[in-house]
Amino acid sequence: MIEELRKKFNSEFTEEKYHKFLDYLNNVLKYPADFRVCETPMFLSEQFKEELLKACDDIVDQLSNPDFLKSSIEAVPKNLFVPNDTSHPIFLSLDFAITKEEDYFIPKLIELQGFPTLYGYQIYLDKAIRKFFEIPENFSAYFNNYEENSYIEKLKKIILGSESPENVILLEIEPKNQKTRIDFAAMEQLCGIKYVCLTDIIKKGKNLFYSFDGKEIPIRRIYNRVIFDELIRKNIKSDFNLTDEVDVHWVGHPNWFFKISKFTLPKLKGKYVPNCYYLKDLEQYPDDLSNYVLKPLFSFAGLGVDVDVTKEKLDSIEDKENYILQQKVEYAPVIETPEGYSKVEIRMMFLWEENEPKPELVLNLIRTSKGKMMGVDFNKNKTWVGSSVAYHKVK
Repeated sequence: MIEELRKKFNSEFTEEKYHKFLDYLNNVLKYPADFRVCETPMFLSEQFKEELLKACDDIVDQLSNPDFLKSSIEAVPKNLFVPNDTSHPIFLSLDFAITKEEDYFIPKLIELQGFPTLYGYQIYLDKAIRKFFEIPENFSAYFNNYEENSYIEKLKKIILGSESPENVILLEIEPKNQKTRIDFAAMEQLCGIKYVCLTDIIKKGKNLFYSFDGKEIPIRRIYNRVIFDELIRKNIKSDFNLTDEVDVHWVGHPNWFFKISKFTLPKLKGKYVPNCYYLKDLEQYPDDLSNYVLKPLFSFAGLGVDVDVTKEKLDSIEDKENYILQQKVEYAPVIETPEGYSKVEIRMMFLWEENEPKPELVLNLIRTSKGKMMGVDFNKNKTWVGSSVAYHKVK
C-alpha cells in the first residue's frame, strides 16, 4: 500500500531468494511451516494504519465494557464451562478484511477470538523476512513501541508468571500433528515450556502432572491451545477433562474461546463492523441473501462456512441457535504482484495482562488470497498468497 516500497520489493524479488527464505524459515525451529508462506509482506500506508488503529480502538472499547464482559458468560455452553474463570481474556485477535470505499481503504471486522494465535512464530517470520529481503529499518511489525526483545519479555511474563518454565505447559491435542506446530516449537524456544497432548496429562485429585525424562512434573500454569471444536469433533477421551476443577492457573482461560468468538459479532456495532445476526433471532431473512455468509458459531479455521446462502438452506437448518448470518465484505485488491493483485486480511494481535483495564496491541499477521475466500482450499495452485506480516513506519 506504499507504492514505492511495493515497486522496489517486486523489482528485487527472485524465486531463488524466496526459496532460500523458505528453507531458512523451515529449518530455524524444530518444525517447518505447514502452511503456505506468502512471497511478500505488506507495507501499510500511514493513512491506512491510522484507520486500522481507530478500528481496533472502537472494537476494544466495546469488548472491554464491563457490561459486555459480564454478559459474555451466556456464550459458554453449560456442559463445557471450565471452572476458575477470569475477568477478561489474556489473548485477543481482531481479524479485519481490507476493503475499499471510493478511494479509501477501510478495515472491516470479520472474525475475532479470545484465544491464542501465532504469538511465537511471527517473531521468527519477521526475522527471516528481514534476513532475505530489504525491509526499511524504520518499519516494524510491532506496535506500541515494542520490538523483538521487549515483546519476548512481555510474552514470557504473561505465560510464565512467577513459575519455573518446567511447571508451565502448552496444552494441545496431538500437538506434533497440528498445522500450527511451528508456533509450539517457537514457544518452547522462547519460553522454555513443553507442549503436551491433553491425553498425556496425569491427574491426581486436583493436581496435574506431565511426564518428562521418566519423572512426573507438576503443572502450575497452562498456556491453552486446545480448541473445543476439535475436542468435540474427534471425541477425545482423557483422564483430565478441561471442565474438571483443578489446581492450575489458565493462561488464556478456555471459556474465552466461546466468550469472544463469532458469538460476539452480532453484539458489535459501528462503521468497522458488517451487519451480523443470530440466525435464531431472524423472523425475516434479509432480501439480499446473496450478500450474506452463513457461519457456524464455534467452528475454527473456516470450517462449515457457506458463502452461497439461500432461503432453502436457512430453512433446513434445525439448530439455528448455532449459526450467524453475516454481511459479506468485498476484499479490495491490495498488494500488487507479478501475477495480479492479492487480497488481504490482517489480524491485529493483543495481549491483555491480568488486572489491566484494556488489552494492548503488540503484533500482527496477514493472510493473502486470490481466491473466493481466504484459506488453502480457495487458493490452490496460486502464488503470492498465504501468511505473512504487515510492516508500518515507526517514529
